[in-house]
Amino acid sequence: MGYKRKRGDGEGEEMEAEDRGRPSFNGTEKRNVILPSMIKNKDKRSKVYAKQKHEKKLEKQKKIKARDAAEKRALELGEEPPQKMIPRTIENTRESDETICRPDDEELFAEIDADEFNPVLRREITPKVLITTCRFNSTRGPAFISELLSVIPNSHYQKRGTYDLKKIVEYATKKDFTSLIVVHTRRREPDALLIIGLPNGPTAHFKLSNLVLRKDIKNHGNPTSHEPELVLNNFTTRLGNRVGRFFQSLFPQEPNFRGRRVVTFHNQRDFIFFRHHRYIFETKESKQSGTKGKESVVGEKVKARLQECGPRFTLKLVTLQHGTFDTKGGEFEWVHKPEMDTSRRRFFL
Repeated sequence: MGYKRKRGDGEGEEMEAEDRGRPSFNGTEKRNVILPSMIKNKDKRSKVYAKQKHEKKLEKQKKIKARDAAEKRALELGEEPPQKMIPRTIENTRESDETICRPDDEELFAEIDADEFNPVLRREITPKVLITTCRFNSTRGPAFISELLSVIPNSHYQKRGTYDLKKIVEYATKKDFTSLIVVHTRRREPDALLIIGLPNGPTAHFKLSNLVLRKDIKNHGNPTSHEPELVLNNFTTRLGNRVGRFFQSLFPQEPNFRGRRVVTFHNQRDFIFFRHHRYIFETKESKQSGTKGKESVVGEKVKARLQECGPRFTLKLVTLQHGTFDTKGGEFEWVHKPEMDTSRRRFFL
C-alpha cells in the first residue's frame, strides 16, 4: 500500500501518483513513472506534461551534440563517421513491387521504344495540345484553363458546346493535335482531368483536388512564353513510368533554360503534385570582417530562389485506358478499385 494524504483540490491525486514511485512496505520497488493522465487536476497535469516535454527536448539535444562530436572526431582521425540513422517513413517501408523499373530491364526499354509517346519524345513530332471543358462549365473552370494555356506551350482552347467527346477526338486528330485535355467540373469547381493521347491513345482519367489558382498564391510570379524545363519525380514502377511519359508528351523536349521556368510532377504515395516555378537569381553584398586595423572586405554573392507561378493542384490516377476515349468497348490497362487500398504501404506509381 502506498501512503496517501489528503490535500487541497487535486493534490491528493498528485501525492498518490508520487507515492507510486516509492518503495512499498515489503521492500519491492514500484514503477517510477508519473503519467500526466494519472493526475486529475488540470493545472498540475499541464505542469507535469510541460516538464516531461522539456526533459525529452534536452535529451534529444544531448544526443544530437554527441552524434555531431562523434562525426567530428572521426573526421579528424581519418576514420569513417558513424552511420546516420534513417527515419522510417511510409515511402521507404513500402511493400515490395515486382513492377519497379530496373536500369538493366531490357523488356522495359523495348516497350518504351514501341509505345505511343515515342514520336513526340524523340522530337519527330512537335506536341500540340487541345484543351476543352465538359458540357456544364463552372466559374473557376475558365480561369483554370487560361492558366493551363500559359503552362503548356503550343496549347489551344476550344469551346465544348454540345459536341460529343468522340466527335471532338475526331476533330482534334484531323487538326494534327497530339493530346486532348478535358477539364471536368462539379459544383462550380474543377474536379477531374481527362487526358487523351492522339491519335492512338491512351486515355488517362485523373481526380483533381486542392486547386489553387495563381491569383490566390502569395507573392506569385508571372510566367513567360519560354518553353519550360520538366521535372518528373518518383515514378518508379512500370505504370508510373508510363504515366510519367504521358505527362512528358504534353511538353516540347527542348526546354529554353533562359526563361528559367520549371514544371514539376512529383509523385508521393500515388498522389501527383503539380507545381510551376521560375528561378530568380539575386546578387547580394556579403561583408567579411578583416584583421585589426583593416576595413571589412565587401564581396558579391549570387543567391538563387524559387518563385511560384501557379496553378497548384493534386492529381490521382483513376483509370488508364487503351486507345482513345470509349466508355462501352474500351479496354482498360489499369483501374483503381477500393479493395486495392488495404495497406497504407502499397503504392502503384
